[in-house]
This record gives sequence, C-alpha cells and structure tokens, in this order.
Amino acid sequence: MVPLHPTVRDVTERIAHRSHDRRRAYRQRIDAAARGAGRAKLSCSNLAHVVAASSADEKVLQLNPTITNVAIVSAYNDMLSAHQPLEAYPALIKAAVRELGATAQYAGGVPAMCDGVTQGRPGMELSLFSRDVIAMATAVALTHDAFDAVLCLGVCDKIVPGLLIGALVFGHLPAIFVPAGPMQSGLPNKKKAEIRALHAEGKVGRDALLEAETQSYHSVGTCTFYGTANSNQMLMEMMGLHLPGTAFITPGTALREALTRAAGKRAVELARYDRDGGALGHIVDEKAIVNGLVGLLATGGSTNHTIHLIAMAAAAGITITWDDFADLSRVVPLIARVYPNGPADINHFHAAGGMSFVVRELLDAGLAHEDVHTVAGFGLRHYQQEPFLDNGVLTWRDGPETSGDETVLRPIARPFGAQGGLRVLDGNLGRCVVKTSACHDDHLITQAPAIVFDHPDELMAAFDRGELDRDFIAVVRFQGPRSNGMPELHNVIPPLSVLLDRGRKVALVTDGRMSGASGKVPAAIHLTPEASEAGPLARVHTGDVIRVDCIAGTLFSLVDPVEFAARTPAISPETDAEYGFGRELFGHMRDAVGSVEHGASVFFASR
Repeated sequence: MVPLHPTVRDVTERIAHRSHDRRRAYRQRIDAAARGAGRAKLSCSNLAHVVAASSADEKVLQLNPTITNVAIVSAYNDMLSAHQPLEAYPALIKAAVRELGATAQYAGGVPAMCDGVTQGRPGMELSLFSRDVIAMATAVALTHDAFDAVLCLGVCDKIVPGLLIGALVFGHLPAIFVPAGPMQSGLPNKKKAEIRALHAEGKVGRDALLEAETQSYHSVGTCTFYGTANSNQMLMEMMGLHLPGTAFITPGTALREALTRAAGKRAVELARYDRDGGALGHIVDEKAIVNGLVGLLATGGSTNHTIHLIAMAAAAGITITWDDFADLSRVVPLIARVYPNGPADINHFHAAGGMSFVVRELLDAGLAHEDVHTVAGFGLRHYQQEPFLDNGVLTWRDGPETSGDETVLRPIARPFGAQGGLRVLDGNLGRCVVKTSACHDDHLITQAPAIVFDHPDELMAAFDRGELDRDFIAVVRFQGPRSNGMPELHNVIPPLSVLLDRGRKVALVTDGRMSGASGKVPAAIHLTPEASEAGPLARVHTGDVIRVDCIAGTLFSLVDPVEFAARTPAISPETDAEYGFGRELFGHMRDAVGSVEHGASVFFASR
C-alpha cells in the first residue's frame, strides 16, 4: 500500500479528533439499532401490514424474518431525464434478489426537483431545502423497520445528498446507491456556450437558443456537464457507495441493466454476510469523507459539495470545515477538465479512463485512503476496476493505466494544475469559496468598483440597458439560505462572460450559490455571514473597491475600516419571496437553517 500524503493524513486525523464525540455517539446509536432491528421485532399485526400487498410466494419469504428483504427508495419521476430510467429498476431488482432467495419492496419515493427547470424561477428558492425534505422522505420510507438493506435510486443535485443523509440515520443497514447514468452526448459544449453568449448580447433570438438547449439536453439520463449531478456520482465512487464503475454508464444499455441487477444482489450479500463492515454508517467514516473531498478537488467538481459534503458528514457524526477543503486543495492536483471547466463532457471523461483512472492515480500518489470499507469489499482498489459484459455476464477488469485523452484527463505527473480547483477566501467581507479550475490565470485576481444588486434580475436588467460595459465586481446579495433559500444564480453568468470576453475586469461576489457552473467568471460564492444576517455584504455600497484574490485567498473591501463599520447594514428589500410556488410552506426551514459553512442544514449544523 502506497504511503499516505502527509497533508491527507493530517487532515484526516484532525477531522477524526474534531469529530470524536459526535462520531462515537453516532456509532453507538447505529450499533444499538442493529441489535434491535428486523422483522422479528414486529408484532403479528405489524408484519401482516408489511406483506399485505405481496404475492403469495413473496409472503412466504417475507413472513420469515431470517430472509433478507431489501428496501428500494427511489427518486423516480418521468419529467426529469436523469430519473426517468429509474421507473424500470424496481422490477429488475426484485427479479435479481429472488434469484438469491430474497425479496425487495419499493419502500418509498422521494421528491426530485430539477435546478435546470427552475433556474431563474421562484421554484429555485426551494431547491436547497429539498435536500433535507428528501432526507426526511427517506427516513419515512425506512422507518417501517421491515428491511435488512437499502438501495437508494437517485442521481441529481440535492437528491443523492438527501438520500445519503436520510439513509445514514439508518446507518446500521447496508446501503448501495444506484444511478441511471448520463445521457448520450449532444450539441458540443463549446457551441452551446457560444449560442448562450450570442443570445445574452441579443445577437440571436429565443428560437436559436431553444434549439441549442434541446440539442444539448435531448434524451434520458443525467445532463452531461460536470455539475452537481455528475459530481454526486463521482463522490459515490470515491466513497465506496456504488458498485465500481457504475457512475457513468449510459441508460438503456445491457451493461447498465446488469449493474442495476448486481446492486440488488450485492445488497443481499452484504445483509447476509457483512452486516458490520458493510453497514452504511461504518463505510461512511472519516477516511471515506476525505476520499470524497480529494475526488472533488482532483476532478474540479461542483462547489455545491462545499455545502452538501458538510451536511452528509454531519449525518454520520463527522465534522468537516472549509479549511479541510482548502488544505487538501493545496496538495491535490487538478487532473480532469470537464465542462464547464473545459470543452469535454462527462462521456468524454468516462471514455478517456473515467473514475477507474482517477482512483488509480489518487491511490498511487498516496492522496486517497486505500484501507476503507466499501460496498464492493475492503479497499478502494476495487474502484480502479471497470465493469464489462463477458458473453452477457457482468464482471470487472482493471481500468486503463493511461489516459485515452490528456485534453480531458491527465495523470498526476502532468496535471492541469498543481492544486485542486477550489479556493477558500477570507477577509473583511466574510468567508466564501471560489471554483478556480475554469478560470484563466489572468482572472485569479480582480480589483474593481462594486455594483450592488439585491436581486439577480437587477443585474440582468442593467446589462440589457448597456450599463455594465466596464470593469466592476457584481455584488448580488440577499441570496443566502435564511434570506430566500439560497438559489443558484446561473442566469447571471452569460452576461458576465460576455463582458469578460470584451476584456473587462469582471467578478461576482454573492451569498448565493453557483453550483460550480460559473465557468471562466471568477465567482466568490456562498459568502458567509449572509447579508440578511447583517453580514458585511450588507454594508457594501456601489462604488466601493473590492479585491478578490484567489491566489492569496482573500476577499476585501478596500473602504476605510472605520467608515465601513459605521455604515448601517442594508435590509433585504420587500419581495414576494415568502409566497407562491410553495415557498410559503418552507418558512420554518428558512428560519431554522444553519449557516452555509455548516452545511445549510436544518438538522445537524449550528449557525
């Protein structure tokens, strides 16, 4: 086994030390649940309800508490391309586990909303909170206590984090995550970006934009850019919660079907033979979390996981911080460039070597923990293998030792960048994160006057009026979780990209989210404390000079400190954000949510 990099070792040790009491309490809870769980504990009436809808032969098995019964928790709906393929999965899984003399039941569904549909719309203000709703829905499905293992079916932005948070509450059970895979490649990303920029400038109409978008998002499967959905799948591989190589196999293929069947069978095997090492709460430990962090940095994954990973870790009794991200980012090289960090999509990444290559490189460099439990068995080396069909039989072989395309995926010896694609900035405006993996080196430091917007629509309107053709830093505030649920602000990026292409010095500073899709625009996001909590951003005035320095890791207002401190914080403008599109049902979550640096959770994190 390759010696571990000292920084990876030190960060892991300090996480374990910091988390000791919470992690011990969590392990005690799930170990106690393991002793008391199972259908043998149900009364006759309870058990009768469990099996009432089952077929006669299924009832015979399910009434026997020694027979494994697998829960299926799914995010299926047929509007969202990433989740539409999940419709067929329960039948495949049930048939597969019956071959082992076990049963499976569809335990419950969880909501799955699409940020692509709600982008720039009021519904986006529910998106982040949907993660915790999904966690609760997962808990509702599993609280019947009739199951010996869990299969979590989901793919996209908040769905996988929510499923994992909910399943970790039942961490005494083995759990395997089962995705649908990415859609086949459509319109090249470079062309799509060009048309978006032309539309932002008014040079092409809505018809041309709509045609480009429908050519890009055109079939079943996950969107092919490297946003949060595909970052989720990378994480599940790095944390050992997928079957190896499952992440990026396209839907509707024989290999994808075989992997789905195999996940059901493996869940049965874990429940029967490895309830200790294979339990979800044992797999998701400090080392697994660090492996996820390292994978995120090495591949330039979504900045949403600077929020979600904190909440997921907290669900397992583990406390991680942005400082952990920052320290690992200094030693983990960037070895992948996938759109928006480069022109290639996730299918190109997979064809170039994908996750098997990434895992091999990280392990061989001592940047990831090899000695971990996974759903495939002990050791992360399982995940340097890739699945294939040999005369129709699913098996695994070692993945490629060299990249098939070094414009997309490189060895650690020749990385795209010596450090990971994430920076944490500190200064008198607060703390935030910047995804630097797609930024040109010339854009890593931006100093310019601020233009303050209290809503992203104000920025869009100013651009349309021709008022922004200059050097400036766009401050978009009152977009944090307590203000309006922390929506993503992708719609401000096309105009800012246009200005950057014109040679203007432009950057974004916001307490909102960006999902890492800011691309070439330097974006200081997730700023905390947020403006609605009277954070420093509420004291910024248009014309104040701000310096965003991604090299030094600083974010400063250059206004005289005495003058800045004497200013009265701005108050969030009157809006209809509390009502309509379901927002009135989420007021209690806006009131209870913790700070973004603590995972923006209503469950585990303090403000």
